[in-house]
Amino acid sequence: MSNFRILIADDHEVVRKGLRSLLEGVSGWEVVGEAVDGWDAVRKTDEMHPDLIAMDIGMPNLNGLDAAQQILRKNPKIRILFLTIYDTEQVAKSVMQMGAKGLILKSDAVRDLVAAVEALQRNSTFFTSQMLQASPGIDLRGRQRSLDKDILTQRERQVVQLLAEGKSTKEVASVLNLSVKTAETHRSNIMRKLGLHSVSELVLYAVRNNIVQAFGSAATSGDGLTAPPLVTHSERHGEEPKEIEETEKPA
Repeated sequence: MSNFRILIADDHEVVRKGLRSLLEGVSGWEVVGEAVDGWDAVRKTDEMHPDLIAMDIGMPNLNGLDAAQQILRKNPKIRILFLTIYDTEQVAKSVMQMGAKGLILKSDAVRDLVAAVEALQRNSTFFTSQMLQASPGIDLRGRQRSLDKDILTQRERQVVQLLAEGKSTKEVASVLNLSVKTAETHRSNIMRKLGLHSVSELVLYAVRNNIVQAFGSAATSGDGLTAPPLVTHSERHGEEPKEIEETEKPA
């Protein structure tokens, strides 16, 4: 019988090594690779054909939720176990509404990771108890419901994430292999669709909708939500998948 193949996707090396140590201690499981961001996870899924991906939600350049959507469109049978540092209702909603089968807190990984992977290996589900307590009434069957962020296209969500991470329009164009004009058009369309007027508002929107996660010190807005400072992550490793419907940069 072949081993159960697992891909780990997280932008922090210490987390990847910790998860690998826990998973490789189980007989019959094989960690086939590690991904450092969402794009890397998409690419390595195509290369390594894992049975399960242990996927961090808050990765740079392409977050775990959007990476999972791309992966599941091409490989609907792959099991995805999400990991997060935030035990909020919005995180639980985002995961469950896309039909994911597993979600655990990183702080609970030592206790829950093996049990969660075992559950998904049996084609069952696993949601850490704190997430369920934070999200009463959430539909565990993965029914699709509309979210505010659904008004954006997938490409627009990618642009939102990069802008919220502190990248300039020119840097966004470079990362997504677009012309600067196309990136500027996306930015204008996003601001118009969302009724936003500043990058600070865009960052807050991205955090509220779990497109990025807040890091470091932050100021609190009047409604109690946290508006994070701009955070620039390390650049991605390797090339990202391209989308043919976009206007690419001239050679």
